[in-house]
Amino acid sequence: MKPTRFKMRITEERLSILRRVLLGCLLCATSGHCALAQQRTPTGELVGDAPVDPGPLASISAKVSPKSVAAAMRKVADWQNARISTSPSQDWTYATLYLGLLSTSRTLKNPRYEATVQDVAEHFEWKLGPRKTHADDQAIGQSYLWLYAEKPDEKRIAAIRSEFDEDLQIPDDPKHPVWWWCDALFMAPPVWARLAEETHESKYLDYIDREWHISSGLLWDSHEHLFSRDATFLNSHEKNGRKVFWSRGNGWVMGGLVQVLEHLPASDPRRPFYVNKLREMASAVKQLQGEDGLWRPGLADAASYPYPETSGSAFFVYALAWGVRHGVLNEKEYGPVVQRGWAGLVSHIYADGRLGDCQPVGAAPGVYTPGASSVFGVGAFLLAGSEVYGWSESHPHLASLR
Repeated sequence: MKPTRFKMRITEERLSILRRVLLGCLLCATSGHCALAQQRTPTGELVGDAPVDPGPLASISAKVSPKSVAAAMRKVADWQNARISTSPSQDWTYATLYLGLLSTSRTLKNPRYEATVQDVAEHFEWKLGPRKTHADDQAIGQSYLWLYAEKPDEKRIAAIRSEFDEDLQIPDDPKHPVWWWCDALFMAPPVWARLAEETHESKYLDYIDREWHISSGLLWDSHEHLFSRDATFLNSHEKNGRKVFWSRGNGWVMGGLVQVLEHLPASDPRRPFYVNKLREMASAVKQLQGEDGLWRPGLADAASYPYPETSGSAFFVYALAWGVRHGVLNEKEYGPVVQRGWAGLVSHIYADGRLGDCQPVGAAPGVYTPGASSVFGVGAFLLAGSEVYGWSESHPHLASLR
């Protein structure tokens, strides 16, 4: 009896996964880093893993319609929520996921995901991480402020205000910028911006603007319109001779820009700086999008990275979709980029809801296998889904374009 076409497709899919896993093992052996191992936070919570056989891919529509986008979001959110709902964490990896879960609750009108984040906030008594000036430990404040906006209660932001007021008294050290790595521009500035929005105190916006300009002056490449991950990469180059620009690192920046713009007053004189940065980066990443709709971990040398990376790609889709929805980016130019990007992301969802091809925690383009998934990648995906969902609601014709 001849195998059906469907069975043949699955077999080829599994063979492709096996090849990727074997390649990943080879690279792990030569680099000394194992992409298949579990990753955990410093306090033991599971950040992500990469099973050898993640199973078959899901059959989910990639249409940009409320129904299809909601189905993809729900599948991924349910899978991830079940894995972390009883393991609260203040880690930046989880902070990103919590923001995605809150966005999903609002988008899908389902309180279940928000309840998970609410439990986390109460577990930690609305306190930030232990390192007082470190952006990673401030990231969870984004969720606290989201919940505060829904139900204002001073205890929900008291710890943030107290800590940030202390930070304001610390003079800048030119040799040690506060946000010295580009990821920090997603972790901290949105917390400061939302605190300013909720308290109507501009001193927090002054702080953002000063520190953002310092980081930008250090890491921004005015020719490529992209960010180096940190100062150690300023003179690092890919095999093709171009500078190393990490996909997720630049995704962090674009996601941070969107979050700041979301909470910065429309009339604020500082706003044009962030709008222009988003537009410049959008133009750069648009030109680097792969034929499959996604971006490679090393943006400037796609040939050296044949496989897509979903966490960086999800942040790009999130930021571009936000820009289109809010009139910051031209819809005719960037709408198709968002559509292709969303379709690419959906194609990496497995039957159980796992979002694959997510590079583990790192600081540069790295090694990973097809089933690799991490909480921050899921958070980015859910943020992207919420923006794509909102865009599709106001543009019902989009569903017919695929």
